[in-house]
Order: sequence, then structure tokens, then C-alpha cells
Amino acid sequence: MFGYVRPLQAELTVRELHHFKALYCGLCHSLGKKYGLSARLVLNYELVFLSMLIWDCGEQPEMLRGRCIASPLRKKMYCARNHALEVCAGYNIILAWWKLKDTIEDETFLKSLPHRFAAFLMSGAYKKAARDYSAFDERVRRELISLKQYESQGDGSIDAAADKFAGILSAAAPEEMPVSARRPIGELLYHLGRWIYLIDAYDDYKDDAAAGRFNPIASRFQPEGAPLSDGDVERLKTTLTHSNNLLCSAFELLPANTWASTVRNTIYLGMPDICSRVLSGASVESKDRHKHFFKG
Repeated sequence: MFGYVRPLQAELTVRELHHFKALYCGLCHSLGKKYGLSARLVLNYELVFLSMLIWDCGEQPEMLRGRCIASPLRKKMYCARNHALEVCAGYNIILAWWKLKDTIEDETFLKSLPHRFAAFLMSGAYKKAARDYSAFDERVRRELISLKQYESQGDGSIDAAADKFAGILSAAAPEEMPVSARRPIGELLYHLGRWIYLIDAYDDYKDDAAAGRFNPIASRFQPEGAPLSDGDVERLKTTLTHSNNLLCSAFELLPANTWASTVRNTIYLGMPDICSRVLSGASVESKDRHKHFFKG
């Protein structure tokens, strides 16, 4: 989803960094094994983050070594498939599918042709994932419809727009988890969704204005697409920081698992770092390779 939710690598230990990279590769392997080679193209950091959140507290990652299409000559370490990676692979496919459908609806026929071809390639994977995770698929569909309805007749409230997207992410808390964990994870994901929606809207502000696309930042602050004032940027930073603080509070209610220190790094260091860089106009390295979620 976007590539905004990742740890601050400079503050990870060598072991934590190697294991995080192995987890990323593990999700890629899970996508390929269950949904086919093309499914690997929708891999993103946000689902890697989710896999750390829902990882069973009593389970240690099993590390394997192997080659893949990204590294055909040198074997790389990756996490073996398990329940958390299986769930996140399915969710990844469902979210990517609805992103494609959303883009196809918004673009002209000619501009939508690459997305139509991608949807054709993904149709089998989507049907399989939707069958396995039908409740999540239905929730994403409903929330997306609600989001698009709001955007077509919005009142300029960035909170209302962000709430629609936050509802999509909060649904990613697996129902089979104990209530003691599912409730704080749902709360964490809700505020994470809100944060992602707003930071992505600001990051895409100029492009959306040039293309005439809906953008909640433009709707709230500058409907003509003019640069935001320092005061507006500061207000946006305040609401982003508030969401970040609330998801950190929810995280502290969760029992620790093997990925707890990397999750803590991500939400306490990585996300604030990304927020500062985006609001200052700096580029987010490799972000575009992982933007497979939708903000609407």
C-alpha cells in the first residue's frame, strides 16, 4: 500500500534488518506460491507491516534460503510461509484488485488499458483470494463504494474522507484472533489507514490538481490547487501526528511477538520520519514501486 509504512532502517539492529528483509521476501514467496507469478507485482510494505502485527506470539520465523525471479543467481534468506503470511497475501490481492477496478472506473478507456490488462491477469488470483477471505473482500467493496460516494459529494472535511479509508484498513484485523488482540489491532489499523490516506493525499496533491482528480487536501485547503500555506501544512502535520500517537497507544496494548521491536521502530521512528520528509517536499525512496493501495 503506498510504501510509507516501513521501519527506519538506520535504527534497526543488523539481525532485525536481515529478518525484516526476509519477511518482505517471505510475503513475496507466499504471493507467488498461492496466487501465481504476476501476484508478486502487488507486494507492498504495508502488508509486510500487517503480517508483523498478526504474527502468532508463540511462533518464531523459520528462515529459508532460495532463489527467485528478483534474485535468480544468488540465494536470499526468506521467511517460510505461515498463517500470517498466507492471510496477508490474500488481503494483498484483494486490495490490489479493488485498486485496479477503481482506477479503471476513473480513467478514460485508453488510459485504463494497462489497468484492464493487469486486472485480466489478476482475475484468477482475485477470485481465489475473495473465496478464501470473503468477509474482508465484501468489507473492502462496501467501504470503497462509500468512499467514492463521499468524494463525489464531499463537504471538504478531510476527517470524513480519511475515516472512509480507515474503515477499510481496520477490517484487516483477522476475525479468528482473540478479542484481546483483535480490538487493539483494529484500532491501530484504523488510525494507520487515516494516516496513510492523508499523507498520500498530500504527497499526490500537485499531481491530482494537475490531472483534475479529487484530493481531500485540495478540497479542504486549496480548491484551486495552489501551494498550501505554512499554517495549513502545520495543521495537517498536527492531525497526522495525532493519528500516529493513537496507533502507538493501541500498539502498547498488544502482547509482544517476535516482530515487536521492528513494529515499534516503524511506528515510533519510521512513520514520523516519512511524515517529515513528505511534508517538507522530499522524495520517499522507492515509494512508487509499492503504491498498490488506493486512496480513492
